[in-house]
Amino acid sequence: MNHSDMAAVLAVGAALFIAIGDVIHQRSAHDITDEPVGHLELFTRLLRNGRWWLGSVVAAVGFGLQAAALGLGSVLLVQAVLVSALLFALPMSARLAHRRVTRWEWLWAVVLAGAVAVIVTVGNPQAGESRASLQTWTLVVVVMGPLLVLCVLGARLWPGVGAVLLAVVSGSLWGVFAVLTKGVVDQLDHGVLAELRTPELYALVVVAIAGTAWQQSSFRAGAMTASLPTMTVVEPVVGSALGIFVLGETLKTNNVGWFGLGVAVVAVVVATVALARSAALASDSSEDASPVAAV
Repeated sequence: MNHSDMAAVLAVGAALFIAIGDVIHQRSAHDITDEPVGHLELFTRLLRNGRWWLGSVVAAVGFGLQAAALGLGSVLLVQAVLVSALLFALPMSARLAHRRVTRWEWLWAVVLAGAVAVIVTVGNPQAGESRASLQTWTLVVVVMGPLLVLCVLGARLWPGVGAVLLAVVSGSLWGVFAVLTKGVVDQLDHGVLAELRTPELYALVVVAIAGTAWQQSSFRAGAMTASLPTMTVVEPVVGSALGIFVLGETLKTNNVGWFGLGVAVVAVVVATVALARSAALASDSSEDASPVAAV
């Protein structure tokens, strides 16, 4: 088994644990209180919630497997496979909602799995650099920073789309997290001191905390039919884009392959939205009420 195959297997394991952690986090965000709360208060309350910490531990195992996968394969490969987390979240959400998985859901699941397989095999993702220069990351901050700030302000001004806008923020941050993880893993072979001198390590911690906080706020800001699909699509898109433009990763294929990749990418987006909305509807139907966060 070569490194790419091992990375794909580890990414599937990461998808499983992250999916379990997300399901626990979703329920915790809605059950923590019936009162409207702001982002910071919500996060501090969740820090005192045992079930939320259980979800965090499970998700941490997933992130560990994701890091191992990124150490062996490209961000493009790992992010594509991580979309399969929805395949695990689907039956779990259905069970929590005391319902059966519908035929349409299984159909979309097959479409998603097939599309991911096409991207991984036909696209043949090629790894680039493991780390980017300070100038490159400065450009990323200059471009992404104002856009994410506008999303947060927009969530405050237009509560009706708050869940979507906050999901964009969270998904984008987790996409950045994947690229930073690649740099952190690259320094593991150089010893503890080299790791502690790696700027990506500290940026990773900040991005993970911020991504988690905005994720929980997005779950609380409205129906999960708005937040979950957006978050699930934005994360791999941002992560893959940064893998290409920041780390110089590429897809290696021919003209026919590019056409197949285009179809596969569209299929991934459509199937992901369909499955995420289905999982979110299941969660919404299991709740008596959906408190709205003060954004």
